Amino acid sequence: MTGQSLPAHAARAWIDIDLGALVRNGAALMRRAGAPLLPMVKADAYGLGAVPVARALERLAPWGFGVATVAEGAELRAAGITRPVVVFTPLLPRDLAAALAAELTPTLFRAEDIRAWAPSGRPWHLAIETGMNRAGVPWTLVGALADVLRAHPPEAAFTHFHSADRDDGSRQQQEQRLRDALATMPARPPLVHAENSAALERAAPSAWNVVRPGVFLYGVGSGEGSQLQPEPVVSMRARVVDIHDLTEGETVSYGARYQAQGSRRVATLAVGYADGYRRALSLRGPVLLNGHEVRVAGVVTMDMTMIDVTDVPCAVGDVATLIGRDGPRVLTAEIVARAADLSPYELLTGLRGRLPRVYAGPAE
Repeated sequence: MTGQSLPAHAARAWIDIDLGALVRNGAALMRRAGAPLLPMVKADAYGLGAVPVARALERLAPWGFGVATVAEGAELRAAGITRPVVVFTPLLPRDLAAALAAELTPTLFRAEDIRAWAPSGRPWHLAIETGMNRAGVPWTLVGALADVLRAHPPEAAFTHFHSADRDDGSRQQQEQRLRDALATMPARPPLVHAENSAALERAAPSAWNVVRPGVFLYGVGSGEGSQLQPEPVVSMRARVVDIHDLTEGETVSYGARYQAQGSRRVATLAVGYADGYRRALSLRGPVLLNGHEVRVAGVVTMDMTMIDVTDVPCAVGDVATLIGRDGPRVLTAEIVARAADLSPYELLTGLRGRLPRVYAGPAE
């Protein structure tokens, strides 16, 4: 149901996505970097909807878009996205034909894969491993690929920082390793990219040709040390569908982990962990309702979540905010993720397609 135009008043729960804030976040990063963007729209744009996000970011004239799988890239192509689309997860040999058919740009690092791709005449990017130890040719072994790189030069080379949100010197070490690796290539590629959101928040302008922001675009900063803060982009809303008045000792939800201390009032929201509101938020998740902050009461269930509204005006049909802004109060993705002992990445990518997305257009 991603991208559904269902009006909010008709939904039991939904996700509001501010595309104007998304574009402004991207513009702020581009100004800071002094380089074009290669926005990461993998995992359905971190749960926000890859196609509407890519279309909104088009107004920033990005260099291209980054995805994790051939299917994600093919979805963008089917939606009419014509800019380069780079697939950052290594492809198996059997995936290359599908990548070629969708006119995608693979990230390669094995000589046999480079040779298999070369007859297509399509561009590819060299993945260089400088410390993440996840995917790519080790920076010390790039020189061993000299013959194949001379015969089939890549359009770009890149690496990925493992701790860009820390001021521990590791980013500088990885950048130097990347420079050393580039020096062993027969020719430096036209493009080099390395910085993710956290790196861009801490150091500017970019030392490279293209930058790869991800979670910052979607409203999540990297915390202490950041010199740039994003605007919130995502809000999760749900309606009150029932209200219960409890007496001393009565319980709520599975396991009876919430027990009323005196007279309490509990409201039921039509959203649960099948919608991406995590079970880990049981008994502690903050929720905004009618300008007040309340807490989850009992265990979050698959389709419903209960909140304690004893001291808050509440009626069936009222809208609660589980992520986002309600008047002057705001629950950022970071705040909610912290309450669940999750990373904001997990929280956003876990928002399920069962909830309709309601998009507000980019500001002109």
